[in-house]
Amino acid sequence: MSLAGQMVQDARRVAGLTQRGLAAAAGIPQETIARIERGRADPRVMTLDRLLEACGFGVESMPRPGSGVERTPIRARITVSAERRRVGAVADDEPPVPGRRSSRRATGTRPSSPLPTVLL
Repeated sequence: MSLAGQMVQDARRVAGLTQRGLAAAAGIPQETIARIERGRADPRVMTLDRLLEACGFGVESMPRPGSGVERTPIRARITVSAERRRVGAVADDEPPVPGRRSSRRATGTRPSSPLPTVLL
């Protein structure tokens, strides 16, 4: 199933509509909705917007993840050999505090990510 098909199906189910009910509300043939939900057809943006709007949802423009990220340091690290990256990572790491374990070792989990969560 395509992302658009999953979005339409999820929105339709949350709205409590059948494919026929959504077809009547959006003015789009039920067969087309079935093809979109099965991933056999990719809707145009306007069609997707009409379907989601009939379910009480909408299409929203959001920035792509990673846009605006300065990639120069990343590219510089990639050109360095694996051994140099390992040595650099150890040198960049903070020295351990005597008598204190890191949060990763103490909890057995990684610290939470500072990246925002994007819902589709």
